[in-house]
Amino acid sequence: MQKLEDNNDGDQQQQQYKKLREASEEWGCFRIMNHKISLTLMSEMKKVVRELLDLPIDIKKRNTEVIPNSGYVAPTEFSRFFEGLGIYDFGSPHSVDVFCSHLDIPPHREIICSSRVDEEIILMYTQAMHDLAIDLGRMLAKSVGLASELFKGWSCHLRINKYNFTLQTVGSTALRMHTDSGFLTILQDDGNVSGLELVDKSGAFVSIDPWPGTLLVNLGDIAKVWSNGRFCNVKHRVQCKEASTRVSIASFFLGPKEAAVEAPPELVDSENPRQFVPFTYEDYRKLRLSINLHAGEALQFVRSHS
Repeated sequence: MQKLEDNNDGDQQQQQYKKLREASEEWGCFRIMNHKISLTLMSEMKKVVRELLDLPIDIKKRNTEVIPNSGYVAPTEFSRFFEGLGIYDFGSPHSVDVFCSHLDIPPHREIICSSRVDEEIILMYTQAMHDLAIDLGRMLAKSVGLASELFKGWSCHLRINKYNFTLQTVGSTALRMHTDSGFLTILQDDGNVSGLELVDKSGAFVSIDPWPGTLLVNLGDIAKVWSNGRFCNVKHRVQCKEASTRVSIASFFLGPKEAAVEAPPELVDSENPRQFVPFTYEDYRKLRLSINLHAGEALQFVRSHS
């Protein structure tokens, strides 16, 4: 798995594009080091997340869905150690404000904060993640020789997750193997508690150890479609490896809200024919849910036969 640094010098930037393409094609996963999001903000956001996930369940249930699984997710028989909250369209300050008001975080409340501190942290964090994604989209396009703008105006979804691991759950699977349905996920991992594993080209699981201060990026099904099969949609899962609470923050960049997803013409030629028919992200999301296939298998239903 490649490790990338945020650097703007000309020659070094070209090397970064090369490393980014190699990581995207070989692993579908890479770490970002020395990024522009302050460690203080990341730490403050993690503290807010822990407070939110410790709220009474009747308050957490106010985090209702916009699309399936975009709001509060309680433990189930399939993921009995996991629960999470979500902000759909977190690039919009209004969506963040609605999320905070539903969980009693407006300025006049003192349950969690006394001076809007928590809401400001969430707003700062979501904006920083959105800006970082725009930069990553530009870099991913340049890595394959394009000047495209990715992620602007796209659907996006922030999830804050907690895994309640105990001695009895060690060795079990907390989140089944899957690929992300969208283009790209920026993950602020726990930093202390391991558990994430990805599948390499040989089909073996590789443990991704915590690395405080860095951000992990996974590419999903839409990235594979957009790149005409060049990028890897990485399979991954979460395993329970120690009796501890694991918290993570995932920023998903899904796809265009209305426009069709398809490979740009520059990535299609006689040697690289178009692999997938155009489709909208929303149609693809519904397809994955309807056939209950979550590890990239749904892409076979949108393959081009020409």
